[in-house]
Amino acid sequence: MAVGVQIAAALEEAHEKGVVHRDLKPGNIILTPRKQVKVLDFGLAKLFRPASATAVTESLTETQGIAGTLPYMAPEQLLGQAADARSDIWALGVVLYEMAGGVRPFHGQTGFELSSAILNQAPPPLPSPVPAELRALIERCLEKDPGRRYQKASEVRAGLEAIQTGAVAPWVVWRCGLASRHWLVLTVAVVMLAAILVGLRMTGLREKLLGRIGTPVRAIKMAVLPFANLTGDPEQEYLSDGFTQEMIAQLGRLHPQSLSVIARTSVMRYKKSDKPIDQIGQELGVDYVLEGSARREAGRIRITAELIQVRDQTQLWADTYEGELSGILALQSEVAQKVAGSLALKLLPAERARLANVRTVNPDAYDAYHKGLGNLHVYTPASLETALQYYELALRKDPNYAPAYAGISFLWGVRLILGLTSFSEATPKMKAAAEKAVALDDTSAEAHFALAGYRAWHEWEWAGAEQEFKRAIELNPSYPDVRAFYSCYLNIMRRPEEAMDQIKRALELDPFNPLFQSCYGLDLYMVRRYDEAIVQFLDALRKVPDENIAHGILWFIYSHKGIYSEALASERAYLNIIYGDRDVEKALERGYAEAGYRGAMRLAAEALAAHGRKALVLPFDIACLYVEAGERAQALTWLEKGFEARDPNMAYLVIPVFDSLRSEPRFQELLRRMNLPP
Repeated sequence: MAVGVQIAAALEEAHEKGVVHRDLKPGNIILTPRKQVKVLDFGLAKLFRPASATAVTESLTETQGIAGTLPYMAPEQLLGQAADARSDIWALGVVLYEMAGGVRPFHGQTGFELSSAILNQAPPPLPSPVPAELRALIERCLEKDPGRRYQKASEVRAGLEAIQTGAVAPWVVWRCGLASRHWLVLTVAVVMLAAILVGLRMTGLREKLLGRIGTPVRAIKMAVLPFANLTGDPEQEYLSDGFTQEMIAQLGRLHPQSLSVIARTSVMRYKKSDKPIDQIGQELGVDYVLEGSARREAGRIRITAELIQVRDQTQLWADTYEGELSGILALQSEVAQKVAGSLALKLLPAERARLANVRTVNPDAYDAYHKGLGNLHVYTPASLETALQYYELALRKDPNYAPAYAGISFLWGVRLILGLTSFSEATPKMKAAAEKAVALDDTSAEAHFALAGYRAWHEWEWAGAEQEFKRAIELNPSYPDVRAFYSCYLNIMRRPEEAMDQIKRALELDPFNPLFQSCYGLDLYMVRRYDEAIVQFLDALRKVPDENIAHGILWFIYSHKGIYSEALASERAYLNIIYGDRDVEKALERGYAEAGYRGAMRLAAEALAAHGRKALVLPFDIACLYVEAGERAQALTWLEKGFEARDPNMAYLVIPVFDSLRSEPRFQELLRRMNLPP
C-alpha cells in the first residue's frame, strides 16, 4: 500500500509539471534528447545524468541517405537493411540506457565514428546502482544481431512489468545498493515506457520516431569483368588484374544491401573470353557488368570503364580516367561513385565518407604488392617464394604498406597448409604480419581476416577470432572468403544455422569457387547431412580435381556409409595431394589386400608417421587414419601430439569422424584444453 502511495505521489509530481501520457510523445524521447531532462525530470535523468551531459550535435542528428536520427539507429538500418520490430526494440534499448546511465550508449565525434561504434562496439557497463534485471533487459535490447534481441514488443513489456511489479529477488536489489526512493523513481520511468509501448503497440515505433523506411527491394547484382591489359606487355598483366580485384572490393563495400558484386574467382574465368555479355550475365546471374581496360605509361595510368545492363546490353555509362599511379585509389573511388550514381544507389554517410577519404600510395610499393598477389594465387612453392620477395620489396619501398603485411600472413598460412614449412617457423610470422597489418590499417578487411584465421586455427583464441571475423565482414560485407571461413568457425563453435547463412552468402558472391563449395560440403558434413555434402564435394572436384578438402571429407562420408572402396579411393587421393609419398600409397594398397579397409588405414597411419620423420606431417591426419582403423588409443595419442604441435586442423575435433572417441576422458580433456564446445 505504501509503495502504491509513493508511486502515485511521483506521478502526481509529474502531472504538476505537465508530464502526462499524451505528452510523452516519441519525439520528446528520441528526437530531442535534451528535452528528456525536462520531460522526465521526475525520473532517472536527475538521478544519474552527469552535470556535463554530452550535447547532441547537429551532425549526429541530421538525416543523411536514410531517414532517422543516427544515435538511435539499429545496426541493420545503418547497413541499409529493412527495419522491423526488432529495430524498434533497439531504439527502446538506447532510450532505456540513456535514462539509466545519463548518456547514450554509443559515441563519436563524426557520423562515421558514431556509425562505427554502433556497428562494432559494446555499450559501456551501466552504473552499478542500476538494477541487474534492468541492465540485462537493456543489454538484450542492444544486441547487434537482431536475432539475439527480444523478438516481440510484448516480451520487452513483460520484462519491464516484471521489474515494475517487484518481480526481482530482494537480494538483487540489496546487492545493487539501490536506495528505496531510487528504486521507486526507476519504477515510475519503467511504467511510463511500458505505457508508451502498449499505446503504440510497437507497430512501427521506429517509423513514427525516425521517419518511414522505404520498402526493401531486391539487391542489384553485378560483376566486374577482368579489365583488359592494353599495354601489349604480358608482364603488365598483374596491373589490370589488380585493378579488377580492387574494383570488386571497392564496389562490394559500396552498399552491400543494395548491390551484390560477384567475387574474383568466379569472374576471372572470363578473362580474355569472347562470350557475349548476355551469356556471361546469365551464367553469373547478374543484372549489370562493369568492364574496361587499363594502360600504364611510365608513372601514369589510364583507365577506361563502362557499365552495361545485361538485359538489353545497353551502355548506361562510360568514361576514361587518367592520373598518376600514386592516385590510383582516387581513380577507383571515382569509378565506384559513377557506378553508384548510374544505379541510383543511396549511399549512407559512412559510405560517402569512405569514398571521399582516399589516400595516395607509393607507386613502387603498389606495383610490387600486386605482382606478389598475382604469384600468391598460383599456389606453387616457386610462386609463393616469388610472392614473398615482391611483398618484401613493397615493404622496402613503403614500410607502412598494410596490404603487403596481410599478404605475408596469408602466404605463410598457405606454405604451412602445403607442408612447405614447419609450425614453429610459420605461425610466428603469420601472427606478426597480421597484427602489423591491422595496426597500420584498421579499415582493411583483409588484415582482419588474416588475424581471424590465425587466432582461430593457430592460437585457438575463439572469442578474439570471432571479433576479427565480424570486423572483416563489417568492413567488406561482400568479401566471400571471410564469410566462407567464418562459416567453418561457426560450425566449430556448434552454431550450424549461422554457419549455413554465411557459407550460402559466400557462394552467392562467388558461385564458381570450388573451395567455397568444399567449405559448404564441410558444413553439411558437420551437421550430418551426408548425401547433400557428397553432391557439393563432387561438384567441386569436377572443377578442381585435386581439391583436397573434398577428397578428405568424402573419405569420412563414404566410410560412414560403408562404401569402403570409394572411401579408400578418396583417402588415397587426399594423401597423394597433401604428401605425395609413394610409400604411404603402397601401404594403403597392401593393407587393403591383407586385412581390408581397417588394415589399409592402420598401415597407412604407420607409413605416414614414418614420412613425418623426413617431412612435415599433420598429426591430425595420422589420428584420422587410426580412428578409421578402429585403434582409439593410437588416435588419441596422435591427437595429443597435434595439440602439442599446434596442428591447425585440431580445431576440427568436433567433426563426426571422432564420434567414437567422444566418451574418452582423454578426448574430453583435449576439448577442455582447447576451449572447444563439449
